[in-house]
Amino acid sequence: MKKASLLWVDLEMTGLSPEKDRILEVAAVATGWDLEPLGEYRGVVKVDEELIRERMVGEFWEKNWKARDGLIVQNEQGKPIEEIEAELCKFLDKRFKKEIYLAGNSIHQDRKFIEREMPKLNRRLHYRMLDVSAWKVYFENALSKKFMKPEEHRAMSDILGSIDELKFYLGFIK
Repeated sequence: MKKASLLWVDLEMTGLSPEKDRILEVAAVATGWDLEPLGEYRGVVKVDEELIRERMVGEFWEKNWKARDGLIVQNEQGKPIEEIEAELCKFLDKRFKKEIYLAGNSIHQDRKFIEREMPKLNRRLHYRMLDVSAWKVYFENALSKKFMKPEEHRAMSDILGSIDELKFYLGFIK
């Protein structure tokens, strides 16, 4: 089996504060530098319903009610975060040989949640990350090139969109 170098991760959380919010949904895709998927992982984290009601309010969630409702419904089948972390680490054992670079859109925000809620996973990740949003900033502002990606706010579709977005930007330099 070909070994991966990039671990594309997207997390859906109750909000953006690592201190107050919690991870609800985890998706991961392993790729090589060619950005072709070598495996994927999906997990649902069981989160206290009171926290969900308290944190998943406001303009963002009102605008994205379909994603919110889907995340809330699947919460019933969720697993403890420690179990999700263990499954992700097994996924890494099968797919990666050495350095694991975290990749995604605004991945620094997801990394804050990983650091707080999945410390074993965090220790396995390289300190460098591949953040597609840096490419977005440059291409949109310097070159007036914009990638239109659907904003479903669901973990797996967001990852696949990020991979496609980076392929779009790389198409200008290859």
